[in-house]
Amino acid sequence: MNIAVVGGGKRCRILMDSIEKHTFREISPRVVAVADLKDDAPGLVKARENDLFVTEDYNDLLDRDDIDLIIELTGKQDVYDDILLKKKETVRAINHKTATLFWEFTLSSRIEQKARRKLQETRTIYNVLINELIQEDVIVMASNYRILDINQTLANKLGMQRADAIGRYCYQLLHHENAPCSGEEHPCPLVKTVETGKPYQVTHIHLDKEKRELYYSISCYPLIDNGEVVGAIEVARDITKDISIQKGMMQYDKMASIGRLAAGVAHEINNPLTTILTSAMLIQEDTDAEDPNYQELQIIADEALRCRKIVSSLLDFARQSEPVKAKNNLNDVVTESVILTRKQAAFNDVAVAESLSEDLPLINMDKDQIEQALINLILNAIEATDPGGKVTVGTSYVSEAGGVEFTVSDSGKGIAEEDMGKIFDPFFTTRESGTGLGLAITHGIIEQHGGTIEVDSKLEQGTRFTIRLPLTNQGGNDAH
Repeated sequence: MNIAVVGGGKRCRILMDSIEKHTFREISPRVVAVADLKDDAPGLVKARENDLFVTEDYNDLLDRDDIDLIIELTGKQDVYDDILLKKKETVRAINHKTATLFWEFTLSSRIEQKARRKLQETRTIYNVLINELIQEDVIVMASNYRILDINQTLANKLGMQRADAIGRYCYQLLHHENAPCSGEEHPCPLVKTVETGKPYQVTHIHLDKEKRELYYSISCYPLIDNGEVVGAIEVARDITKDISIQKGMMQYDKMASIGRLAAGVAHEINNPLTTILTSAMLIQEDTDAEDPNYQELQIIADEALRCRKIVSSLLDFARQSEPVKAKNNLNDVVTESVILTRKQAAFNDVAVAESLSEDLPLINMDKDQIEQALINLILNAIEATDPGGKVTVGTSYVSEAGGVEFTVSDSGKGIAEEDMGKIFDPFFTTRESGTGLGLAITHGIIEQHGGTIEVDSKLEQGTRFTIRLPLTNQGGNDAH
């Protein structure tokens, strides 16, 4: 379609630029001629630059055979009426008002295309941000808890496609609950953000599939539309390792302080205890066995011996020295520890079994310290197991972690959930005859070897301690 334009002003120039830039599907319009009285009119100048036909008199356009459409852009009705009278029957004509209408449509189309491009750019930036730059879990939610999107990191953790999460409730997908989070200990960050219109941060404790605690730092940012909070972007970061390190440092400081205190107290108490025990035994030797005081003296001696045992444990706790490591076979240490605890196991009518891995590599460790830790765990397991029960000590090679692990499990009473966080604290015990130092000492030994100790327990179903030791030298000194 060949177009002639009468009126070469700014609108003519815009029309020519629009035709050049726009991709037409049904027709192929092109401006072939421009008429204007002003020689410097913008549309006329562009036409001249493009080697198109230009003229001062629009009548020159009416006799041309290559014109299909005349567009009048002068804004003068008499000019348009004159064109209608003089144009050929095969040529169509539209005035400036009709042209303006089509121009508005074209402008709207251009604005829409620009908005689409901007939206696509925004989506690209959004996807790069949540999937490439942010490695934490990201979830976009509406104010009614419906999920609008999640990032690929979270989708991978959940084992699902991003599209499969859209439309589901966040508390169902993430917490496997039928209602939103609530309560002072587990507040819903979305609710707080919607209420205040401001970012909100909280720490949640989740449980993994093995019921272990996972700490998440959750930051929630409002999505605002026309001044109203319509949803939020939630970023959750797993801070379990950070919390574990922090707790470990606090535990280390606490243990060091208690150790210094224990050493001083033990030395101060040991001498008077020796005097009491010796005096009671000497008086008892001069007392007839039928004398009522004889039994009282025996009680004094027994209690003094029990106090001495506690003092001995205090000194062991306070003297935790840096391990002197050498290459050792963990299986040999386990076997020796089981032999040393068999009498106690037999006395309690508890069976102690071994389940040892044959392909266990040698590891750097202080043999005596690891044996002490093992004996503490085995004796605790025996004490916690009813007659006829069983304690199992196992070893295995954990290749992906670059270390070995040994486990001590029992079929005993288990540990109450409220006690789980205190079992490694010095002097904490649930047994009348216990000192509460065995597990504290064991924890210190494993930490000094650069290892970890974990416990899994259920009431009336038993307890399992898992200790992992690295193959490489971490802490301590090598024996020469």
